[in-house]
Amino acid sequence: MTVPTMRCSVLPVRNNAPDARLVVLGPSLGTTSALWDTVAAALADQYRVLRFDLPGHGFSPPATEPFTVDELGDGLLALIDAVGGGSFSYAGDSLGGAIGLSLALRHPDRVTSLTAFSAPAVFGTPQGWNERAATVRASGTASIVGLSASRWFPPGYLERDPGPGAAALDRLLGIDDESYALCCDALAEFDLTSHAARISVPTTCVVGDLDISTPPVDVETLAGLIPGAEFRVVSGAGHLPVMERPAEAEAIIRSSLAARTDARTAGMAVRRAVLGDAHVDAANARITPETADFQDFITRYAWGEIWTRPGLSRRDRSLITLSSLVTGGHENEIGMHIRGALANGLTRTEVSEAILHTAIYAGVPAANAAFAIARETFAAIDATETGGSHHG
Repeated sequence: MTVPTMRCSVLPVRNNAPDARLVVLGPSLGTTSALWDTVAAALADQYRVLRFDLPGHGFSPPATEPFTVDELGDGLLALIDAVGGGSFSYAGDSLGGAIGLSLALRHPDRVTSLTAFSAPAVFGTPQGWNERAATVRASGTASIVGLSASRWFPPGYLERDPGPGAAALDRLLGIDDESYALCCDALAEFDLTSHAARISVPTTCVVGDLDISTPPVDVETLAGLIPGAEFRVVSGAGHLPVMERPAEAEAIIRSSLAARTDARTAGMAVRRAVLGDAHVDAANARITPETADFQDFITRYAWGEIWTRPGLSRRDRSLITLSSLVTGGHENEIGMHIRGALANGLTRTEVSEAILHTAIYAGVPAANAAFAIARETFAAIDATETGGSHHG
């Protein structure tokens, strides 16, 4: 297996904002980045938009060696790194959606939100993909234009709005036969069923209600496997809702982007409440271009996704966090979270009890080191409070 070479184009944000977030758009098998023309132009009012072509599709060079969906994702990451790297939001249709799911599973520190159109956990059957690959290798992509027309579009679409659909089918004729077949081989092996529950990225799973290639029930099943995923249906659309219903697709993507922003906002509020403004301000002041994505990741996921969950109180989460830090020997963060535990309502006695408890299960040396940090932290707090009273 190899990481294929792909090419992309980047649409700059129209207001020239230097800190505009990056949105990556992935095409369906047999289509090119032109699939996203309308949606990309709309999103560029606020975001940098990167579109890429699959191997042998559009501007990407043909592939000659087999690859997996994961390796398509690796090739895409190389493209993103070449234009500046960092984190990004992702939206993709069908195979493009599968690439996004793979990236969200393997690189949650890079993908800030995911909108997967027409993408189930498993695409059909391996036999079906093997047969299509064999057909294209023998007779070329021209031999599947009729099949694609019937599977991409709902009845009557090409008659009502022939322009976009006809252009997409015409571009299918120009796709490299072997590259198309290799994409079929990759989809034959793709199966996210046993891994979807590990996806932690905010995810929206979308399908057209008239999609015969990917039945809506399959996409709904995937959404049920991904913790917290949202399931959306585009009425009157087939397999390519981003082309058939671009305004609705754009609105769904923007909603996903807003959810990511909300997680960061909520996370920052909890982070400040627990650790204090002084600590967070100091941490923000130390941010560099190299650490900015990590700080954003911590704020969104640790504080925005975990600490905001209703299942445990912040007090309980502080107890668990202290025990975990002592057990793991992460001494550089114990003092910070002792302060956070006090802010969350724990007493000094309860903090000491938590550390004592870990001595049994994590070892006496770990607890001894934690007690030393606790003494220093309590003393620093007392000194600050005493100094404050003298200045008052």
